[in-house]
Amino acid sequence: MSEAKKKKLFDFSLLGRVFYFVRPYRGIFYLSLLLAVVMAVFAPIRPYLIQLTVDKATGKAVTAPGWLESLLLGQDISDATRFIIAITLFQIVFLFVETTIRFIFSFLTASMGQHVVKDMRVTVYRKILGLNLRQFDQTPIGTLTTRTIDDIERINDIFSDGLIPIIADLLTIVITLGTMFWMDWRLTLISLAPFPIMIVATYYFKESVNKSFIQVRNAVAALNAFVQEHITGMQVVQAFAAEEREMSKFKKINAQHRNANIKAIFAYSVFFPVVEVVLALSTGLLVWWIAGRSLDAGLLMAFILYLNQIFRPLRVIADKFNVLQMGMVAAERVLKVLDNQDALPPDAPDALNPSTIRGDIAFEKVHFSYTGEQQVLRDISFTVKAGETVALVGHTGSGKTSIISLLNRLYQVQEGTIRIDGAPIQSYQVDALRKHIGVVLQDVFLFSGSVLDNITLRNPDISLEQVESAARMIGVHDFIMQLPGGYQYHVMERGSTLSLGQRQLISFIRALLYNPSILILDEATSSIDTESELLIEKAIDTLIAGRTSIVIAHRLSTIRKANKIIVLDKGEVKEMGSHEELLMAGGFYARLHEMQFEKKKTSLVP
Repeated sequence: MSEAKKKKLFDFSLLGRVFYFVRPYRGIFYLSLLLAVVMAVFAPIRPYLIQLTVDKATGKAVTAPGWLESLLLGQDISDATRFIIAITLFQIVFLFVETTIRFIFSFLTASMGQHVVKDMRVTVYRKILGLNLRQFDQTPIGTLTTRTIDDIERINDIFSDGLIPIIADLLTIVITLGTMFWMDWRLTLISLAPFPIMIVATYYFKESVNKSFIQVRNAVAALNAFVQEHITGMQVVQAFAAEEREMSKFKKINAQHRNANIKAIFAYSVFFPVVEVVLALSTGLLVWWIAGRSLDAGLLMAFILYLNQIFRPLRVIADKFNVLQMGMVAAERVLKVLDNQDALPPDAPDALNPSTIRGDIAFEKVHFSYTGEQQVLRDISFTVKAGETVALVGHTGSGKTSIISLLNRLYQVQEGTIRIDGAPIQSYQVDALRKHIGVVLQDVFLFSGSVLDNITLRNPDISLEQVESAARMIGVHDFIMQLPGGYQYHVMERGSTLSLGQRQLISFIRALLYNPSILILDEATSSIDTESELLIEKAIDTLIAGRTSIVIAHRLSTIRKANKIIVLDKGEVKEMGSHEELLMAGGFYARLHEMQFEKKKTSLVP
């Protein structure tokens, strides 16, 4: 691992950003730290009490410590039997108190982690909702899913199994070592003689597991992205009989995930036996030293327990440190999403929020590129008056869909200006702008849920009566009522239980329901049957009256009634005018019309 990478894993500024989400729960955090100190202070008490008990039972003169006599309300415990019973009863109560504190500590740290995860996940999802669509073009869906779900869940480990538990373990080790040195510094040094072996083993274990975990996290992200993409595109995979090829790719990625986990498992398999060997060596040296000098049996018992209190957290502290590191790696990935600046700028305080708009549209020397390199729109200029219908015509890739995406502020213009009612679209509140624009896209996306939910997008302000009224306007109400359950019919993910035409009709209702001032139809009749097309075209004739409408279609028959036709080619405006004017000009549009007319005539020949 490079030094730069190591530095990132211990980046305290990164940890500080994570702890920004702890601020609402700082009371829980401080209480957890206090309990960590209390548990560390409690750690040496029971071994010390056991030492007193063994010494008393073996006949050694033992004086109860003053704090213990105070807790026992000054009762006489000079007798060995009373002494042992009193300390045993005290240990039972003490054990109950200590266990309760550990339970509260574990609950608080885990609870705080879950609160932080909840807040962070909401923040990340809100950020994703505001990203420009370009980010979704460039980033696999599975990667964003991993960032939002799995990586954020790993951040929970920073609190439940990472930072605070590590602090508690380190405090326990320090206080236990201090107690051992206070009791017998020579015996402490002898028993800790094998300790350097433990330090070296811990270091190599930490490095090995950390590398493996990084590989595991990368493999998980790759698996999520692969599975998400291929389940979404399963129809294509099966249609082209590509199952075996895609399966071999999946096996390769899955093998990488397996190998990374096996490396981590190997490190654990080596480390824990090493810890046990070192503990056995320490215990052997301890017994040898005490036996050779005829020291107290109670001291031997206490030191054996102290060694276990040191080695027990050491068994897991390296693992917890790796958990902390992996939580930090996950946090770095999540914060990269939050730091993504490719998002819609926030609305200005004085942003326009009109209750209605006329629908005047103007493109002024607009240039646009998805990647920043090859422009898909070059010097686009045209105007649409309120209530006019404008058709965009051109070959696939000519820039038609890009124009309407810019109008709806799904992407940002790099050069030039787009105006609605004379004001730049950037001066409008985004929500205010989009609620006045109704869009029917060629690729209809339906969510898992009822037909009603997909039409209203779960907007509680839209009633069933309004939905039915819109459905009747385009003649779709009867079709919906024929479905099992009518408007409550459950649509599977992406609308797979409905035909392309049915999905298109539902999306058409969705757009019309908001009574938009501007209506955009992007290839709205390209994927439906003739009967459905006639339904939509009949509805369009009524709906575009009084509305500014932009119609995109390959079928020239659907745009003849447009007030203006804009012909695009390779991102540039080639021609502009009415259907008759463009035919008389004998240019690009006339050739498109002739090609489609000849194709239609040929298809009618038996």
